[in-house]
Amino acid sequence: MGGPAGAARFHLRGRWMTKAEFLAKTCAAARAAGHVWPEYAACEAALESAWGASKLAVEGNNFFGQKQAHPPVAGTETLELDTREFLHGAWVTVTARWVKFADWHGSFAERMRVLRGLSAAYPHYAAALAAKTGEEFVREVSKSWSTDPARAEKVLAVWRENFAQAA
Repeated sequence: MGGPAGAARFHLRGRWMTKAEFLAKTCAAARAAGHVWPEYAACEAALESAWGASKLAVEGNNFFGQKQAHPPVAGTETLELDTREFLHGAWVTVTARWVKFADWHGSFAERMRVLRGLSAAYPHYAAALAAKTGEEFVREVSKSWSTDPARAEKVLAVWRENFAQAA
């Protein structure tokens, strides 16, 4: 997790943390939650949460932009926050209801539960879970997980910058 990005420091949850420390912590949470590609999940979390600094991550321990279900995900609360969505070819701001998790592990565990639970209805999730490489996982899951058409490339750029040399 070296490279120049690993040395950058940012303030997160009352202390200074490097990107390398953030990736190590999210990778551990992903691994503990049984994620199939923990390093790539950590990179997804970095992108989706602005390296853990987004309001959703700080207030809700939500690292994947997981919207609240109806009825709500068991054991969670709900946050209402604005977000940007890419809809009908344009970026728009909408208010959404988000899952508020008790801790980082909860976000990663629920993410895997959602992917597995919806894999029959969402072929891209099934393909992601069956992926032979982390890159394939990211490309497949990104087809349905996010409205951002460039999501996969953005996640893979984070991975290349922080993990590629160690692979």
